[in-house]
Amino acid sequence: MQHDPLNDALAMIKNAAMVGKREIYIKPASKLIGRVLKIMQDHEYIKEFEFIEDGRGGKFRVVINPVINNCGAIKPRFSVRRDNLEKYEARYLPAQDFGIIILTTNQGVMTHKDAKERGIGGKLLAFVY
Repeated sequence: MQHDPLNDALAMIKNAAMVGKREIYIKPASKLIGRVLKIMQDHEYIKEFEFIEDGRGGKFRVVINPVINNCGAIKPRFSVRRDNLEKYEARYLPAQDFGIIILTTNQGVMTHKDAKERGIGGKLLAFVY
């Protein structure tokens, strides 16, 4: 029984990148995992991903780019205001302007840099560098 599918998906990506695998399958699929994968693809942490319907909730096929040093889910999902994002950057990222923090806002799932530009806060989901 899985308690946090996002954490399981990011752990699978991290482990596959560490051992040098190029392709993995993440199941079960969800909209949240799909949006996080899209952000990772936009920032070139993964090459491509696609949804495969298998009649049991679906799965994602992910082609990994070997530039991932670390990634993981942030638990608990802290609520963060727009002026407190720097505190969480220092906590979860190794250096300034290195890596991304993914958060969910009332305007969708986005990176911490986009949230700063728009002046909004949200709940922290994951980090990737």
